[in-house]
Formats: sequence, C-alpha cells, structure tokens
Amino acid sequence: DPSRSTCLTDACVRVASKILEALDPATDPCQDFYQYSCGGWIRRNPLPTGRSKWSTFNSIWDQNQAIMKHLLATAPPPPLPENASFNSGSEAERKTQRYYLSCLKEQRIEELGAQPLVELIDKIGGWNVSGSWNQSGFMEVLKVVSGTYRATPFFTVYVGADSKSSNSNVIQVDQSGLFLPSRDYYLNRTANERVLAAYLDYMVELGTLLGGAKEPTRLQMQQVLDFETLLANITVPQAERRDDEKIYHKMSIAELQVLAPAIDWLDYLSYSLAPLELAETEPVVVYGDAYLQQVSDLINSTDKSVLNNYLIWNLVQKTASSLDQRFETAQERLLETLYGTRKSCTPRWQTCISNTDDTLGFALGSLFVKATFDRDSKAIAEEMISEIRTAFEGSLDQLDWMDETTRQAAKEKADAIYDMIGFPDFILDNKELDDVYDGYEVSEDSFFQNMLNFYNFSAKVMADQLRKPPNRDQWSMTPQTVNAYYLPTKNGIVFPAGILQAPFYARSHPKALNFGGIGVVMGHELTHAFDDQGREYDKEGNLRPWWQNSSLEAFKNRTACMTEQYGRYTVHREKVNGRQTLGENIADNGGLKAAYNAYKSWLQKNGDEKRLPALGLTNHQLFFVGFAQVWCSVRTPESSHEGLVTDPHSPDKYRVIGTLSNSRDFVEHFGCPLGSPMNPGRHCEVW
Repeated sequence: DPSRSTCLTDACVRVASKILEALDPATDPCQDFYQYSCGGWIRRNPLPTGRSKWSTFNSIWDQNQAIMKHLLATAPPPPLPENASFNSGSEAERKTQRYYLSCLKEQRIEELGAQPLVELIDKIGGWNVSGSWNQSGFMEVLKVVSGTYRATPFFTVYVGADSKSSNSNVIQVDQSGLFLPSRDYYLNRTANERVLAAYLDYMVELGTLLGGAKEPTRLQMQQVLDFETLLANITVPQAERRDDEKIYHKMSIAELQVLAPAIDWLDYLSYSLAPLELAETEPVVVYGDAYLQQVSDLINSTDKSVLNNYLIWNLVQKTASSLDQRFETAQERLLETLYGTRKSCTPRWQTCISNTDDTLGFALGSLFVKATFDRDSKAIAEEMISEIRTAFEGSLDQLDWMDETTRQAAKEKADAIYDMIGFPDFILDNKELDDVYDGYEVSEDSFFQNMLNFYNFSAKVMADQLRKPPNRDQWSMTPQTVNAYYLPTKNGIVFPAGILQAPFYARSHPKALNFGGIGVVMGHELTHAFDDQGREYDKEGNLRPWWQNSSLEAFKNRTACMTEQYGRYTVHREKVNGRQTLGENIADNGGLKAAYNAYKSWLQKNGDEKRLPALGLTNHQLFFVGFAQVWCSVRTPESSHEGLVTDPHSPDKYRVIGTLSNSRDFVEHFGCPLGSPMNPGRHCEVW
C-alpha cells in the first residue's frame, strides 16, 4: 500500500510540488544532473529586471529584506524619560530607523545634489579635476582619505587576529586600490574593452558632476585609469595567494618603513589608529611584501597631480552612491556594462535596506531575529552539526593516505571546532547592543553625513580592537545574511539565522532534504577547516605546521586531482580557475560526503522515512536532488565572467556536477553507468 509509505502532510505535498516544478524529467540524471535537477527552475525563472544573478540565495534575501522593511516601518517607541524603569527598546534600533529614513528621503538628497561631496573635497584640500588642490599634501590627503573615511587607495590597513598568535589582534596591511572587481579587467584589455570604456565614462561623468570641465576631466581620468592599470600589474592574483604560510610577513613599523619608504608609516598608522600610542617597534603583519615595495616605487615615480587625482577618486567612488539621482544613474550605467544587468530598477527601499544592513547590521539583526527566529532552531542546528561532525570524524578513520599522528591531530581539530548559530547573544541585550554603536551619530535628514560618520566611527572601532583580544561574539556576518562561514583563526563555524530557513532547512521537511540542504552547508563549513588554506591552522586557530610530511604530500596529490578536474570545466568557452576555487571545491566535496554519511547514520537510528509523493525518488535520491536544487540559478554572461575571474567558488552548475561526479554514493543511487558524464570513472577525493 503506497499510501502507508508516502508522506501526505501539507508540508510534504507542498515541497514535493516545488521540487517537481524545478526538475527537468526529460534529462537523464546520469548525463547532466544539474539540468535534470534545475532545468524546470531555470525555465520558470527568467532573470528579474535589474538583476545579474538570480538564485535561491537571492530569493531568500529578498524575503528577508521585505521583513526588515516591515519591521522598520513599524516604529519602535520614542525614548522614555531617563527615570523610566522599564525597558524602552534600544537606542541602536532607533538609530537604525533614523538611518533607514535618511536614506529614503530622496527629496532632501536631491536638494543637496553634489554639494556635500564638493564641500568634503574642498575640506581635504581640493581636487585637480574640479579646481585648485594642495600640491604639497600627499601624506595629509592619504591619511584623511584612508584613515578617516576608510577608502583603500594603494593598500588596505585593518586590525584583526594575528594568524600566528590568534589570541591577540595585530595591525595588518595588504594589497588594494583597484576599483574594478579584479586585476584581470585592467590587464586583459581586449576581453574587457567595453568595461574599461564604461569605467572611464563613469569616472568622467562623476568628475564633471563635481565641477570638472569635460575635456580636461577626461584627460586626467585617463591618467588615473592608467595608474590603476599599473597597480593591477603589480597586484598578485588571488589564485597565487592561497598559502598563508608563504604570504604572512610579520615586521616592525621601522622595517615596513625600509620596505616601502614612499609612505611615512608611523605617521600614517598613528593617525589611522588614533588615539593609540604607536612606536616604530609596533608589529605589523604584511600580506604582500613584494607588492608594498613595488607600490612604494610606483608612488615615488608618479606625478603628484596623478597621485592626488587617484586619492580623491578613491574617496569619490566610495561616497558618490549617497548623492542624488544623477550619481545613481551614472553608477547604474557602469553596472549594466560590468554585470550585464538590464536597466536596474531596484526600488529605493531595497537599496536603503541593503545600506542599513551594511551600516547597522546587528541592530537591524536584533529586530529581525526577534521577529523571525524560532528558538528551537538553535538546538536543532546544534544537533545536526554534531551528527555531521561525527560523520566527518568517521571518514577520517577510513583515510588510507593519512599517518596516525596527523589523523589524531585532525580529529582533535574537528572536535575543537566551535559553532555559532543564529546570532551573537549581545544583540538581544539592549545595553550591549547600544554599546556597540555608542558614538555613532545618526540624523534623520542627512544620509551623506550619516555615511561619513559611519566611516569615521568604524575607524575608531578598529583602533579600539588593537589592544584587546579577538572576541568570539564578533561576527563578520549579520544574522539576516543568507550565508555561513568558517574562521580559521577562531577555528569556528558560523550559521546566521538567515540561512536556517527553507529550502535549506524546515522542520516539516523530510530529513533527506534538510541533510541535503543545510546539512551540506554545515559539512562544507566544517571541511573548510581542512581545505588547502584551513589545514595550515591548528585547533587553536594558529598558523603553524602540524602535518607529517608524508600526509602533506598525499594531501597535495589529492588536491591536485581537484585542481585539474575543475580546471577543465568551462562557462561560455572560458575556463574555471581550478587553483582559485580549490578551497571551496574541497569544502563542497567533503561537505556532501559528511552530510550524506550523517543522513545514513540518522536512518540507522530512526528507520526509514516516508517518501514524498509524485516524484518517484527514493529518499537517498531525494538527498542528492535537494542538494542540487539549492544551486539552481541563472545569471548574465557578464556576471558569469565576473564570477570566473573573482569568485573563490566554482560556478553553481559545477558545484553540483563536480561534486556529484566524485561521489560514489551518488553514482550508486542513480545507477550511473561507468563512462557516463556523471560517472567518468575517476573520482577525486580528499576528505
């Protein structure tokens, strides 16, 4: 009797129909599992206007944004008099609302026009593009542009956990300073001709809106573009920066001064990290010593007016999006060329929610979590992580290429992984939340000023971190984010509330779908602790060699298999970069295997689940379909190109095909014959 073994609850019928709509039953799953799982979805989801990519992740984020819009529209009560004894909401939440409203006040923004930025440029000493400028003030302008307003010309400076001593923070300096998404856009001139032309037009448009005359502006902006191209030339590609041991260089400020003498580093860092007292013995971690040396030479050999134009351009492109419609339109035109977006018509409220999320994301997260996060989700997620960790450690025992010493250390590292779920606790404590944003001034009617205040405020927050140990409660993602991450220096994994929802996870869904959805995400983040970068950190989060040589050699052979496998995949005749995507590919493969093994263990303990109706899939097959459907997506060719050049993840299609064609479990449950595209006969396996 099939009705006894079929789940016919509302939730089962609903999710079965969603899965059915997304499938393309005309495609043989052993030929192209991505097309089989997502063909229907792709047919039903043409790109929405104004989007360059559309996927599960985007659609959940859209829902989350709509919820946040609603929460900000229902105002928190005005502050009560000081002596009121009961809880009157948080000041941080009121700041969030004021910030959001200031962004929505388009009439006020239009009235001000370019004026706020014109005044700011004058205050800093002027810009050769739009008027007279201070010719002797290179260091002063650099300090204000990057110290006060957090732009990143030439290089970026930040405070963060020291990879080799993860219980303390340290000043870190790295390469930066390109406006386009990657060095590739500047150097592959023929392939990116249209983008470079659109970028120059954008620079000229902004320069003229800020008071420059058309022709001289074009001439000077061409010089800035040429300078950025020289920077791109010395910038090290991402694929060559994956070995943290190799690129980590700790030195004193005095040594940094010798390495890159064009900048007065003690003066610059003391200004950026004021009011801290720094001496030239202060340690700095440099990720790119050769780059800084070359950038210093480049600064010394470049005309002062070009340097000034480049510095102010960095400030202009960082702040222009907070000005009137003319600036918005110019930016949209550039994005249309860069990402292939057809006429972006994002409603203003959505832009404003995104801005608010970037600025006051944890206060916004407090509202979001209180309204949406189910308390039981935390315990359920903890339980799943623990099942997946157990499965991962079980696989460690099966590895024939790892020596015992390294295996034991790997198990200890897996055991020590610290998980953070939903949101950091401080956001539900009004006093703690208010403290986080204490000192950030927000007014309801100056969006531009609110943004400048925020850059200023975040510079102070950064300086404040230096003498304190890194804090576990500090997340680098807000609770509403539809994503997750692994942090090597904390040996921790984070799953924000935003991703703990359907289709990744729903209490009423079959376990096969939850393990194939959020389960694979959990396995993925856990495996990052052992990918080509994560494996260099020990269980305490310190960068130090803990592998025996024999196991390290075997690991490198196995990862080489993956680098080569993914490097053969192409999108629009352009190859995937197997080195740039190695870490994510290792995590995708290890994550799938750990989640599938955890699902099998769950079945052993709890017995078979009922099947979903109408699909004709076993629950094992459902696990793999659920996994694949997480990655259904459509994007423009321009956006695909941008992804291939910048993204450490493989294109969605290959995150499915690459991973599943390596999985013996998949091949078994779909009965794919040896030599079919989904069972090529050679399985790359690391974990």
